Amino acid sequence: MRIIFMGTPDFAVPCLKSIIEKHDVCAVFTQPDKPKGRGYTLTPPPVKVLAQENNIPVFQPKTLRTEEAAQLIKDLHSDAIVVVAYGKILPKEILDIPPYGCMNVHASLLPKYRGAAPIQWSVINGEKETGVTTMYMAEGLDTGDMLLAEKTEIGPEETAGELHDRLSQLGANLILKTLQGVEEGTLQRIPQGDSETGYASMLTKELSHIDWNKPAQKIHNLVRGLSPWPVANTTFHGKLLKIHKTKIADGCSGEAGHPVNENGVFVVCCGGNTALELLEVQYEGGKRMSGKDFLRGHPVEEGMILK
Repeated sequence: MRIIFMGTPDFAVPCLKSIIEKHDVCAVFTQPDKPKGRGYTLTPPPVKVLAQENNIPVFQPKTLRTEEAAQLIKDLHSDAIVVVAYGKILPKEILDIPPYGCMNVHASLLPKYRGAAPIQWSVINGEKETGVTTMYMAEGLDTGDMLLAEKTEIGPEETAGELHDRLSQLGANLILKTLQGVEEGTLQRIPQGDSETGYASMLTKELSHIDWNKPAQKIHNLVRGLSPWPVANTTFHGKLLKIHKTKIADGCSGEAGHPVNENGVFVVCCGGNTALELLEVQYEGGKRMSGKDFLRGHPVEEGMILK
């Protein structure tokens, strides 16, 4: 099939790679280059880099809601459009152009976790299972008819970053099966309905601050779900302490937020007499290190509370 691919971040790269190997990708649409790093160097999105390596024309319009954008897509004469984490809404005029339609790869088992951050929220909410769904695109946000889905378990210690990488590979395999089924006419459209439509809103830094009154398991899930960004945090002696990695510890009878040095192990009391071990932390202005190394230079004090 002749495919227009629309995507931007790392998550979309395996899908584009797999489609390039099996189909004719006539164009790639991606977000404009953005300044990154301390020098604000203008940096292309990962999808653009892969497209250029394969000599595929790249387009980076600020919006698709123009006559010029619609005409450009018509002139490309594609059979289908595949969208993976593009970051822009496709207007109905564009959705109606390709004869085989516009298909999307979404990192959840729809209709659960529609929205911008399905991977992170599935971890934060303590889900045991997630997956990838392919669907036809509609005007609503992740509301189109479903085509195929593949499930996977979420490991009890797995971070959102680790799950992201696994789901991106699942998506790459699933989109090929979807394109084949669409071309052969063997797939059934499954309406999503309105059940289990929890919305996975975009992550913000405001979510990062830990409430130690919550049970250790909920805090552990938050730490996993906010890794690698924006990273859960607390304050230690009034300075920001980022918490990159934790594990559930034995119970603790102290006040929620009280840090304990248990033979060199950094443990914090949580709500409901539970406790959490801080395995990897990063003090304000410092480097990421183990909780044990942090305690060597920053002793805990009696009556101290992390906030």
